[in-house]
Amino acid sequence: MALPAPGTALAGAILYALLLAQAAAAQTAAPASLPPPVETPAAGNRAGENAVRGASDAFGTVIGREEIGLYAADNIRGFSPVVAGNVRIEGLYFDPVIFPSDRISGATSIRIGPSALGSPFPAPTGIVDLSLRVPGRERAGSALASLDSFGSHIAELDLALPLSSRFSLGLGAMISRERFINAAHDDKYEGALIARWRATDALTLTPFLSLAVTPRDDVGPIFLPAGDMLPPDPPRRRFIGPAWARRRDTELNAGLIADWALAQGWQLKAGLFRSSVAFPTNFSNLMEAVGSDGHARQTVLADPRLFFVSNSGEVRLTRSLADGPRSHQLHLALRGRQAFRSFGGSDSIDLGDTTIGTPSRAPLPAFRFGAQEEDRVRQWTGAVGYEGNWQGVGTLSLGLQKSDYAKRIGLPGFKTAVDAAPWLGNANAAIRLGQGTEIYGGFVTGLEESGIAPANAVNRNEALPAIITRQVDAGARQTLGDLTLVAGVFRLAKPYFNLDASGRFGPLGEVVSRGVEASIAGPITPSLSIVAGGVFSAPRVAGEAVALGVSGPLPVGAVRRTLSLSADWRPHFAPGLSFDIALFANSSTVATVNNAVHIPAQTFIDLGARYGFRLAGRDAVLRAQIFNAGGVNGVYLEGAGAYGMLDGRVAQLYLTMDF
Repeated sequence: MALPAPGTALAGAILYALLLAQAAAAQTAAPASLPPPVETPAAGNRAGENAVRGASDAFGTVIGREEIGLYAADNIRGFSPVVAGNVRIEGLYFDPVIFPSDRISGATSIRIGPSALGSPFPAPTGIVDLSLRVPGRERAGSALASLDSFGSHIAELDLALPLSSRFSLGLGAMISRERFINAAHDDKYEGALIARWRATDALTLTPFLSLAVTPRDDVGPIFLPAGDMLPPDPPRRRFIGPAWARRRDTELNAGLIADWALAQGWQLKAGLFRSSVAFPTNFSNLMEAVGSDGHARQTVLADPRLFFVSNSGEVRLTRSLADGPRSHQLHLALRGRQAFRSFGGSDSIDLGDTTIGTPSRAPLPAFRFGAQEEDRVRQWTGAVGYEGNWQGVGTLSLGLQKSDYAKRIGLPGFKTAVDAAPWLGNANAAIRLGQGTEIYGGFVTGLEESGIAPANAVNRNEALPAIITRQVDAGARQTLGDLTLVAGVFRLAKPYFNLDASGRFGPLGEVVSRGVEASIAGPITPSLSIVAGGVFSAPRVAGEAVALGVSGPLPVGAVRRTLSLSADWRPHFAPGLSFDIALFANSSTVATVNNAVHIPAQTFIDLGARYGFRLAGRDAVLRAQIFNAGGVNGVYLEGAGAYGMLDGRVAQLYLTMDF
């Protein structure tokens, strides 16, 4: 029997749970009034956004426009939690096909190691947890205008409008005209709304909607060398075209979160989300067989109209119990998603021989598209979990999940079925040893997505099947005054996907990544704060592809060493003025499946300053930054044997004003 679509079934589950809870609450004493909810940074306080001052560790923090740390949403311990499907909104499961902008999300936290203990159901590749930019209880606004040395111009506006003592409406807008090192243009316009409605003292509803339109996104080149070599340094500030290779899209992220204190010790939290992107036009611009002299053959891949969408959500019931110095939480959760992706049917336009710096004047051709394939995924996951905390002793987190995964992929009427129904589990614990010392450890298994085939694969844009992943980690955390130190080890294993001998992106074996990571964060003095860390890893690939020489022993993208340092200094002799520096250094990057090519080690230094002052009686900040101050040029990795152009040095200036 076919299961109902999560988009409708989750809504029904939420409504049914709320009705049951209403009946249960009516038979018990009325719940005590809840304190005001903690507000995420929103309109009216953007002038104070500072990632260095706000970070609790070096494992990745995003606050507004600022991002620091060893890891990011697309790279944790060498893997992408976004690709894996480990994104959360306010702790609830969310499957984005397009990542929300900061019109909706005010901050992002990376949850690994000891920070994963705050999540009832952790994930092997780590969790990216988004905090919503909810409107506050006072009328407020923030405006931002920025420009950079490439000619980019961006304007942002956020408003908080309390319409009653219980209902606040937040509005956001952005106009972005970005320019890049390859002279490509990317124009985007976005509008967003988010509301906070305290329907009762116990029930809070938070709906949000973000709609973004990109009428022009020039598609820059991807360089594919002729052999085992890096491409020569491409010319800067020159768009090679063709002019008609422009991507257009419409992006949507919407959702509703319900947070209900049903009765004393009972909480129901639920979220239902929709994420979609439609591409009226989409292209990939390939510079193939690039030689050491810069000669190449240019091919543009044009897609028919594409549409990606995912409906996802979670319902979680939590029972909290107090037992003297001990507290317990029992979780019962249901997650679901239904995703659709169209791909294939592309037309390949051969633009002939050229050099990597020669602009193409090719006229717009008449495209001949083929039949499109479809990828449909339906997944349900039921979970039960326990979290316990013994004051002064430690914490314990246990979880068990049962997932039902069904994937249908191929041409309509000729689809291949991929089904899985694994049991998944996690056990994590931390023990306090006194004097601010804590040791932690745990293991977790997950059913995670494995990504999309890249532009240079013969199965370009194909969504790959979900995979079983496993992680074990352990370490220690030490608090020294306001400083927090974390050091740990990890082992992460998952199937390895990349290009095979035929150019198809598929399974090549298993990759096991072992590593050591460390972090220190906090104020050194009242005027100086730092966030610093490092990760040293040793990933290895094993399997038949390695034995046959199809793959080398290291995965594509492997980096053995990454170091990060961010500091913010507020000199006491200049009130309102601060200076900051960010350093990010990594060792060489494995660039090809056979491991014959590496991108050399790179070190990037960003310099910045901000000046806080009063403008027309309102808080304002003038922010100046120089990204890649050392002017590191060259290429970055787009995929196995595929490269993009580094931006080089960029200067940026922006003004933020709260009102």
